[in-house]
Amino acid sequence: MVKQPDKFDQEWLNTDPEDLWIFDKLILSTKLGYICGPAGVDVPEDGFYIVRPCINFLGLGLGANIEFLRADVWTDSLPYGTFWCQQFKGDHISVDYKWGDPHLTVQGFKSDYTFTRWDRWSKIDHCIDLPEILKPFAKKYQWINCEFIGGNLIEVHLRSNPDFEWGNKEFIPVWSSQSINVPEGYRYIKYPDIHGRIGAYIK
Repeated sequence: MVKQPDKFDQEWLNTDPEDLWIFDKLILSTKLGYICGPAGVDVPEDGFYIVRPCINFLGLGLGANIEFLRADVWTDSLPYGTFWCQQFKGDHISVDYKWGDPHLTVQGFKSDYTFTRWDRWSKIDHCIDLPEILKPFAKKYQWINCEFIGGNLIEVHLRSNPDFEWGNKEFIPVWSSQSINVPEGYRYIKYPDIHGRIGAYIK
């Protein structure tokens, strides 16, 4: 059976080659003026930095870590294809924009300091205007998804949030280590991912 293009295939294939830089988090962070650089470039001062792949088309926090880096030590020990960037603190917000206008805003909540496993995502009434750097994209692409931490843009996708395609207001991941016990008012859906998620409770 021939594999049919999925949402990731379509997102890549439908993006103008001139716009592909938007998926490169190092280029995006540099354009936004963040303190950042690729593996092999020295950090400006000792401290904790987030280290991530420059491009991670799947999202989901894959390959991200917090590392203490020293200004006098070359960063060639970092994984190839990664970059370091200043850390941001605050709420993690995901916003879908439809032709440039806010359409869906959700907030992520987690009890452990992890980049891959969330306890819950909830729809919230909070408006964040499309960042100025992305305004030209709003005329070309129906959907733009932006991830923010503390109001700082950290990641962009040219698609909508797939976890809220059922019109749900809540999304609670269920992991392979957990038993299925549907909370009152929710329903369970099979929704596996590469981190061991097997499904989710939604309402």
